[in-house]
Amino acid sequence: MNTIMRNCMLSVAGLIMSGGVIAGPAVAAQVAPAQAKSVGSVTADKNNGKGERRANYQYEAQPNFYYCGPTSTAMALSAEGKFVSLDELAQKLGTTENGTDSAFDITRVLNDYTGGKYKTTEIRDDVATKEQVERLRNDVKTAVDAGRPVVANALGYAVDVDGVQHGFPGHYVTVVEYKDDGNTVMIADPASPAEPEYWMDVTELANWVAGRGYSS
Repeated sequence: MNTIMRNCMLSVAGLIMSGGVIAGPAVAAQVAPAQAKSVGSVTADKNNGKGERRANYQYEAQPNFYYCGPTSTAMALSAEGKFVSLDELAQKLGTTENGTDSAFDITRVLNDYTGGKYKTTEIRDDVATKEQVERLRNDVKTAVDAGRPVVANALGYAVDVDGVQHGFPGHYVTVVEYKDDGNTVMIADPASPAEPEYWMDVTELANWVAGRGYSS
């Protein structure tokens, strides 16, 4: 099993200001190309009665260090039964070797394929407030309940529930499941095919997204 290098390069010149929030291009570690595979086995209309629900989607690994945006978008669209090539999504997103600029681009392209189901939410603070954490929790629940994964634009480092640190100067991940009434969320990470999914506390995710935003 290959070890995935979690660090990645991000051009300072590539950072842009979006509505007062730094919305820098997100890129991730170089990973080997992988075939899309079915990971989501529980459909969104099935609830186990314990505050847990999952969107049915297909996991896909990003084929290079800067396609995390297109790949996370592709995973979200797969839950809609839409399977779009990464190159097509990259072209629509304006993805370059500097990455994909912001959650606004992700939302725009998701809406092109879903008829406008997505919205962008910014977390403008460096550390998420209680209100922002609660909004993210509710947004994840609402989206996943409707079978719609959330695409999050992460920055810096976060630790999953197993104590494993995940760190990127800029990255996109897809949120595909929640439990504990949304207090714990499942991350599908396109840069981590050896460990395609991991659980994370929603507060940790909110702080990982802080300074950027998410599409739900």
